[in-house]
Amino acid sequence: MNLSILMELAYLISAVLFVFGLKRMGSPATAVRGNQLASLAMLIAIVTTLSDQALQGRITWGVIAGGLVLGSVIGAFAARTVKMTSMPEMVGIFNGLGGGASAIVALAEYFRAGGFESSGAAVSIMIGILIGTVTLSGSYIAFAKLSGQMTGNPILFPGQKILNAGLFLAALVLGGMMVANGPTLQLVLIFTGIAFFLGILLVIPIGGADMPVVISLLNSYSGLAAAAAGFVIGNNLLIIAGSLVGAAGLILTNLMCKAMNRSLANVMFAGFGTEGAGAVEIGDRTVRSADAEQVALMLAYAQSVVFVPGYGLAVAQAQHDLKKVAGLLEERGVDVKYAIHPVAGRMPGHMNVLLAEADVPYPQLYDLDEINDDFPTVDVAVVVGANDVVNPLARDPKSVIAGMPILDVDKARTCIVMKRSLSPGFAGIDNPLFYNENTTMFFGNAKESMVDLAKEVREA
Repeated sequence: MNLSILMELAYLISAVLFVFGLKRMGSPATAVRGNQLASLAMLIAIVTTLSDQALQGRITWGVIAGGLVLGSVIGAFAARTVKMTSMPEMVGIFNGLGGGASAIVALAEYFRAGGFESSGAAVSIMIGILIGTVTLSGSYIAFAKLSGQMTGNPILFPGQKILNAGLFLAALVLGGMMVANGPTLQLVLIFTGIAFFLGILLVIPIGGADMPVVISLLNSYSGLAAAAAGFVIGNNLLIIAGSLVGAAGLILTNLMCKAMNRSLANVMFAGFGTEGAGAVEIGDRTVRSADAEQVALMLAYAQSVVFVPGYGLAVAQAQHDLKKVAGLLEERGVDVKYAIHPVAGRMPGHMNVLLAEADVPYPQLYDLDEINDDFPTVDVAVVVGANDVVNPLARDPKSVIAGMPILDVDKARTCIVMKRSLSPGFAGIDNPLFYNENTTMFFGNAKESMVDLAKEVREA
């Protein structure tokens, strides 16, 4: 068997592993194995590609080994040290690096060939540069918004949509000119600069409430950029892997939009998430609150309890303490479930990942559609750090979140909301749930409150 056949076989094995890995990522119960399969597929692909280059004398084995070791150390360190609350930012960085790498591949091929070798190569290079650079700059803005380096509110200015449309049109015209008439270094750099600023301008008007959609969309962009890079260098595996990521990202983006009952265009251009938009006056409405002992008694003598986690749980790193409270309730014979809203947190599946880290059994996790009809029969619904995803104003046609599917915790017999204050969520509107007659507020840091609650439940 000659070398080329061995390489094609390795690429085939890698492609199959990518498909099976992606399939297993469809469920939290098998996601870890799916991630491992996909990682193995990427390792096989990288080693195969670099080995081919080494055998042709274009790179040394020492450089290959050094790169693998350095990358493994950096990756392992980042995975071990990143906080769960910073996972969305890390995903944003990964998306940006993927897009940037694809853009660099396209640029490198341009410089290697001294231009465009054919019209097909020209189109692939232009698409790779455009999508890759947009993904790079857009992902950094998403990272900055999520990490607090810049405001999470939409940044809007007059003529913004016209400017975005103009830049996109300019990129298309410039790309078409280079494909038709041949490129120059200056035009390629201008084209790359336009793509860079377009990525920034596309993400800054998007508010924090829409970050799960943005992260998913940028993930799709990074896959499309990788597929374009595959066409640039003629690598079938890169085309397959990029297409899988791109398609999966687009499907997930569509699901996220449906979960919010909004179109992608509305997410990208409506500026949703503006602080204070449509805020409801608090007035003199009564707020009922309780301490840990009182809340523990409500939970300990309930027959059914549903926990609703939100970003506040992630910020406080309280998932392990929540698991302890749930375990104590289960020992008392309480039926415990977890209700997961598809856009709770700052990235798709954020709450699933958070609870999986605390070893919460997957069968206890229920999606919105699976559990919403059960809330009228639930004794106690406990909202931990969530806000917009449980806001009854979504049922009001005049609200800025009108039509957004919510978890119907207000229909439970008793609702306990664990929160630092009555402050609004990212949508910038007040939550009438806090003032319902069947709602009790348990104010405080989620982690500290859970620790106190565990102690009181144990003694109840």
